[in-house]
Amino acid sequence: MQSPFKDLPREISILVAASFFVAVGFGIVLPAIPVFARTFGVNNAAIGLIVSMFAITRFASGLISGKLVDLFGERAVFSSGVVMVAIFVFLAGLSTSYNQLLFFRAAGGLGSSMFSVAAGSVIMRTVSDEQRGRAQSVYNGAFLLGGVAGPAIGGLLSLISLRAPFFAYSAMLMSSGIVAHFFLKSDKLGKRVKGDDASEHTSVREALAMKPYRIALALVFIVNWVVFGMRASIMPIFVTEDLDSTTAVVGYGFALSAIFQGALLMRGGRLSDAKGRRLPSMIGSSVALIGVIILTVSVHPWMYLVAMSVMGIGGAYLSTTPGSIVGDVIRGRGGQVIAVFQMAGDAGMIAGPIIIGALSDAYSYRTAFAVSAVVFAIGTVLTTQIPETRHAYLPGDDERPQVNNLRPLE
Repeated sequence: MQSPFKDLPREISILVAASFFVAVGFGIVLPAIPVFARTFGVNNAAIGLIVSMFAITRFASGLISGKLVDLFGERAVFSSGVVMVAIFVFLAGLSTSYNQLLFFRAAGGLGSSMFSVAAGSVIMRTVSDEQRGRAQSVYNGAFLLGGVAGPAIGGLLSLISLRAPFFAYSAMLMSSGIVAHFFLKSDKLGKRVKGDDASEHTSVREALAMKPYRIALALVFIVNWVVFGMRASIMPIFVTEDLDSTTAVVGYGFALSAIFQGALLMRGGRLSDAKGRRLPSMIGSSVALIGVIILTVSVHPWMYLVAMSVMGIGGAYLSTTPGSIVGDVIRGRGGQVIAVFQMAGDAGMIAGPIIIGALSDAYSYRTAFAVSAVVFAIGTVLTTQIPETRHAYLPGDDERPQVNNLRPLE
């Protein structure tokens, strides 16, 4: 069986190893946060604020993180960001009040933004167009695997103490930071030095003038809004209340989605590299849309399980392409361009739970799902409009022809 790292730069394997520690730790602490916050006697709205503040801080600090990547390089920003989150997570585990927990959790969002932008920049700058989809798949697969393993470990640690998952997550992050600091080395990933060619830099304005980049922003916003919004807000309640099932079935659905997505991630990445970004985007968005429609009409738990499986299949093909498009259109350094892309995803994660939750309160779960299907349909239409970008990345000369519709608009 061919290794998923075959022919990929060494930096990708180092990044994947470091990111796996981050993903496992995040999975460990995520289920513990609401329960730990409840011990301070707060209501559900206050618990939700902790989750939202982390995402809001990530969103607000995105451009700052991008600027830091441009100035100091990916290795320094990744390792510093991870260590920063580790410190704040450890302090959150020591919290003696809700306000302390809220502050430390929100502060960790800055570090999360830093290492996320830096990680994205490593993938987009160290691989060729022909490898970028596969590199995205390997990276996403590491996060997926870590996210599946983490909650199981976190559940066992929570039996010891509700603070234990925070300390375990902090240790995982420290391990990730150490791996990145000592092993993530490349001339491309260092800080900017005098004499750097100014032309080897893509500004946000230049990127926004490119249609593929704008579509990538819209896609990552829509996907995060619909998928994360449903999962983080009303999905578990819908299954237990409307379908009259159990929380175990909720978990089975999430597990099936992760299994199908993980099994097909590499296939989706290789298709992206072989056939271009548009085809897997169209396949992924169309299949995921079918999953959302099935969920909307579900009247039995088995229909929910089918819907989650179909959405996982679609996610395998769709999840890698927006990031690959961004990597295709960047020349040289583009930390802030990557930051804006991350911010678009964060905005979807912030808006999704709020909008979908409000729709379900005002109307019904199925209305919220139906609206989500309409929004996802918009994304499906956008995928048919993606100009091909796989050969758009130019190292600095005319080794490859530039695609006319990728040139900034006058």
